[in-house]
Amino acid sequence: MFYKKDEAGYRQAVPGVSMKTLVHGDKSLLSEFKLEAGQRLPMHSHEQEQTGYLVSGCLVLTIGAETFRVEPGDSWCIPGNVVHGAEVISDSIAIEVFAPLRADYLPRN
Repeated sequence: MFYKKDEAGYRQAVPGVSMKTLVHGDKSLLSEFKLEAGQRLPMHSHEQEQTGYLVSGCLVLTIGAETFRVEPGDSWCIPGNVVHGAEVISDSIAIEVFAPLRADYLPRN
């Protein structure tokens, strides 16, 4: 699978947060998230391991009992089934990999 950058195809994950799956295989999925300042990603968990990289902006990320200030160039890995969430400090773009594949993030046609 190959992806050529395109501004179409984003969908709202939660208010102020849009996401787009860029590419996926049988076992993993790569997504881009656009996050608006002042928004929150509520605490949640899922079975997939989630590895991310902040391209731009600033977040406060909570993973389990730990909280981190995330700035461009920082990265994280959240084990499956660990509760996590984030506060968006400034408009941000994050790239995240989910493994195993998240069926709910597969592109819709």
